[in-house]
Amino acid sequence: MPNRHNVERDTKTDAKLETKIEALEEKEARTQTVLKKKIPLILKVFAILCIVGGVAVLPMMAFVIVVMVFALQDGSFAGDSTATVVLLFVELALLAVLAVAFVVFGIRLLRDKRRNAAQMAEVLTGLLVAAILVDIMLFGLDETLIFYAVLMVFLVALTSYLDPSLAEERELQRKLRDMETRADAKEGTLGRDETGKGFIALNFFNLFWIFVVCCVLGLIIETVYHFAAVNPGHYQDRAGMLYGPFSPIYGFGAVLMTMALNRFHKKNFIVIFLVSAAIGGIFEYLTSWFMQYSFGIVAWDYTGTWLSIDGRTNGMFMIMWGFLGLAWIKLLLPQMLKLVNLIPWNWRYAVTSVCAILMIANGAMTLVALDCWYGRMAGKAPDSAIDQFCAEHYNNEFMQERFQSMSIDPEKATRAN
Repeated sequence: MPNRHNVERDTKTDAKLETKIEALEEKEARTQTVLKKKIPLILKVFAILCIVGGVAVLPMMAFVIVVMVFALQDGSFAGDSTATVVLLFVELALLAVLAVAFVVFGIRLLRDKRRNAAQMAEVLTGLLVAAILVDIMLFGLDETLIFYAVLMVFLVALTSYLDPSLAEERELQRKLRDMETRADAKEGTLGRDETGKGFIALNFFNLFWIFVVCCVLGLIIETVYHFAAVNPGHYQDRAGMLYGPFSPIYGFGAVLMTMALNRFHKKNFIVIFLVSAAIGGIFEYLTSWFMQYSFGIVAWDYTGTWLSIDGRTNGMFMIMWGFLGLAWIKLLLPQMLKLVNLIPWNWRYAVTSVCAILMIANGAMTLVALDCWYGRMAGKAPDSAIDQFCAEHYNNEFMQERFQSMSIDPEKATRAN
């Protein structure tokens, strides 16, 4: 005889499934309606500007690249490192690719290809992120980044507007949020991947709190490890952000681990271990590389250790990343979901939004303070309001005390002279 609780659970599941099917059918109908709409005139004008700008910039980029090749042969870059010269060519290549992408984007807008235009906007956003990272490594935090950031925000907003599936998804979520979230919270399944393909839903809410929790958890682990093994009995502040007990390398590492391992949560331990070790090692190497090339910062150096790769990662820490990934996906992630679900369901979006804004501000202030610290160490006098503010509130002594695990040497950076 079937259990009464099982029957009730099945009835709830069927009712939820029927509601979702009806909502998805409504969403599909609205999506097709949006797809048939013409793109507004103002976006057509923007499309023309994208095409004209891309066509104009592309030959200019080609000319600059040719000039730089001849200058390289003439020894004009003798004062710059090889890495700096390579990054200069990489940035020019990225700008050339961006010019082509904007032309394609403009053509798709003019032809009312909403979904294709939205896909191209996503490509442009990725290229802009790459351009921002290279620009920071070459020139620090300059005014160009403001233009890149504004353009990227505009493209993200435009993607949501152009792609009807995203727009309808937001509307659908608004309709289902109260009913579905309340039910999931009661059942203890809030945040789980309902498709069954992965362990959790890879949405902003989950990924943001994974980042925050692991920033703190990673800092605790690293501090204890340094106190117990690296320099026994000596406490060192291992924080990586200007404010709060956060080590962002562990936060970003956990997000990458979660995204990569989400569908592997049922795989055997060896597969998860190997994937985690590879991801952790590559991420640690690239983070060290970016910090040094951008700000001349060395936060760790494994030179001379077992399987060291340029001193940026080594075999022992890749093994540690492997075990961390294994423990994370098998043990800690389910507990983290329970912890995050302690936030009342009707507060979760407001609380997450406020915390995300604070975390972004913290990250931005950290980058600005590091850039000003670099400038002072390079002998640059504070000549702007931001430089003067940082010199007064985040001077060299403050920065060295706050980031005790870091050393900064402008000679190790790759910024163009």
